[in-house]
Amino acid sequence: MRPVSVLALAGAAAVSMSLLTACGGDGDEAGASGAVPVTATDDTCEVAKTDLPAGRTTFKVANKGSKVNEFEVLKPDGKILAERENIGPGTTVDFVVNLPAGRYKLLCSAGQTGKGPSEEVTVTGGSAGGADARLDKAAADYKAFVIAQTDDTIAKTRKFVDAVKAGDVEKAKELYAPSRVGWETIEPVAEKFGDLDPKVDAREADLKPEEKKDWSGWHLLEKALWKDGSVKGKEKYGDQLLKDLDTLKSRLPGLTLDPVNDMAGGAKELLDEVATGKVTGEEEAFSHTDLVDFKANVDGAKKIHELLKPVVQERDAQLAKDLDDNFAAVEALLKKHEKGDGYVSYDKVGEDERKELADAVNALGEPLSRLAAAVAK
Repeated sequence: MRPVSVLALAGAAAVSMSLLTACGGDGDEAGASGAVPVTATDDTCEVAKTDLPAGRTTFKVANKGSKVNEFEVLKPDGKILAERENIGPGTTVDFVVNLPAGRYKLLCSAGQTGKGPSEEVTVTGGSAGGADARLDKAAADYKAFVIAQTDDTIAKTRKFVDAVKAGDVEKAKELYAPSRVGWETIEPVAEKFGDLDPKVDAREADLKPEEKKDWSGWHLLEKALWKDGSVKGKEKYGDQLLKDLDTLKSRLPGLTLDPVNDMAGGAKELLDEVATGKVTGEEEAFSHTDLVDFKANVDGAKKIHELLKPVVQERDAQLAKDLDDNFAAVEALLKKHEKGDGYVSYDKVGEDERKELADAVNALGEPLSRLAAAVAK
């Protein structure tokens, strides 16, 4: 969860407005159609129903505040089951979640700080309908993909850290962006571990002044390489980065991934990451390797689409086609910025070209926001 700039909010709002048009109606109509209305303001979170049946649940979240909001479904231990980011002021989104029986907190976070007012809900009963074995397979295959991407991240980060520890600035610069690709591909899964994500991937701009003394991870080393031109004295941060990534790997075998929340929801989160960090150039503030991250986020979302496509094709063939077409359009635009084995420095990408990329991401974000509903049918 990261602060959203004005440019990022404009991009996110474009997606949210198209969702508003698609949803139609007001909160009462939402309740009548089975969706659970949620009204978020800058300091309140009102949920129309707090006793819910297990299974697919659609929350119709209306942001009536002045700040961009985030809606989270929290497990009893405080971990995030599912979340919907970038809900712009004055917009309404439908957010589909698969809820097993249990107790949850529904949290509205104005400013996307991860904190805010919440309401408790109780979910009872069993999920309606039989399980689809194809979704079980998709979830298993996705978990294998996540583990493989983590292994790739560790292997490439080890080479990057070796260059840092050798004081080889040019080699470390060359290895920096590739070391992040696997992480960016599976970012929503990695972010489930709230103790690790800030240590590994926090940007300096995300930190409060009192937090900067504890800053670590990729972006600290990025700043040292591109701004300071030296990594002398930063060797310990490389070792810590590898240690944190090894901890992530050790936790993955016990992780259960849900096709609705973690896969379909995660694919949308990956596009939100592009809209709020990569398109704006805020992610890689010193190296300007944003397009490498951009491509990794898109590839991660596309992998989820491909794994879920057999089910989606059957349930909503037009959605499957729309996703295919929009992924192809984004990839074609990215290809225009290729340079060697990577991409041009993002500070060389003009405003018109950035807008073209943002428009393509927003166009993909709209059908991707409907993926969860199709999977949960």
